Amino acid sequence: MKKVLLLTVGMFALGFDAYVIAGLIPDIGETFNINDSQTGQAVSVFTLCYALAAPIFATLLAGKPVRKVLVLALALFSISNGASALAPNFTFLLISRAVAGVGAGLYSPLAAAAAAYLVSKEKQGRALGMTLGGMSMGTVVGVPVGLIIAGQLGWQGTLSLVTVIGFIAMLGIIIWFPNFEVSAPPSLRQRFTMMTNKQVSITVGITFITSVASLGLYTYITSILQNLTEVNTVTPYLWAWGIGGVLGSFSIGTLIDRTGRPSLLMAIILAILAVSMFSLPSAVKFPIIAFVPFVLWGSMGWASQAPQQHVLLLSQPNHGAAAVALNSSANYLGSAIGSALGGIVMLAGLSPSHLPFAAGSLVLVALLGQLLVLRTDKHKSSNELMKVKQSNTNYKC
Repeated sequence: MKKVLLLTVGMFALGFDAYVIAGLIPDIGETFNINDSQTGQAVSVFTLCYALAAPIFATLLAGKPVRKVLVLALALFSISNGASALAPNFTFLLISRAVAGVGAGLYSPLAAAAAAYLVSKEKQGRALGMTLGGMSMGTVVGVPVGLIIAGQLGWQGTLSLVTVIGFIAMLGIIIWFPNFEVSAPPSLRQRFTMMTNKQVSITVGITFITSVASLGLYTYITSILQNLTEVNTVTPYLWAWGIGGVLGSFSIGTLIDRTGRPSLLMAIILAILAVSMFSLPSAVKFPIIAFVPFVLWGSMGWASQAPQQHVLLLSQPNHGAAAVALNSSANYLGSAIGSALGGIVMLAGLSPSHLPFAAGSLVLVALLGQLLVLRTDKHKSSNELMKVKQSNTNYKC
């Protein structure tokens, strides 16, 4: 697990970078004299490039030593964040955020696959939970600290800190991470063929819808809170979301290993996630329970990744890295589309306070799909049991 911890540091940098921008949107908008819906596209372009980078660059770098690819990804990520901090205009910022997204998209799925490779099959759930936990720790620790730094040094100071952490993670991997190769991922054509697998397409599709709702909504958390209630700072709410993310990330792996029912856990996660979103607009008006929906939203949103990755690793044992990359792409593509849609509907006149209801409705769609998965799994189990009984009957005869 010590080697997995090295990967976790890199994921911490990614989580810090990906989620601190939501809290910096007002400051960035003020710097470049643009509104929140326009500034939100800095999140969209990062996550879109993340989604596209995962499958494309994983194919181009097939067969390369894992350590070299991880170092390359973190170097690209860190340098681009440094460029973002120095951006003279919003266009330059968007370009540098896009390149940072490419580095993140290259690193994250490979780190998850490497973490699973480094441990025994019985500990894969915990290893995946640990890598995702690093990303959520970047949220719960990095985001509040980043906002405090932004208050003193501006948003540029926060992105400079992300740059430093990225380089620290890169140096750690250079010095201590083992040099090995994972099985070569399939070509892009084979990846599209993989999507024709019903189980893969449904799993990835549910991940996509969940991400559109959860991560897309998170982009405009500041706008939502300012519209719903008068708050002096959004940091406590972001902290609550991040704490939930840590709890969800680090506990879900153990639950998967103990229950062996990732699909059932995913259904429970989606149900709780929907409840948290629908209750958010009402809860924030009452100080006693104001943070509860944010904790539940963060914990369920982060916990939703590990069960999906686990299902894909089991269904695609020969191409686990590619399957995880597809799921990761779906997650961040959903985030990009969710962020873009949120900006579009707000420009069209929809109040930010209505965004949680729209997101909650999308989660219900994902839940319906997951319930169909459970029904199909139950049907398959029943058929397999009948075949075993029939085989035993024939043997006795």
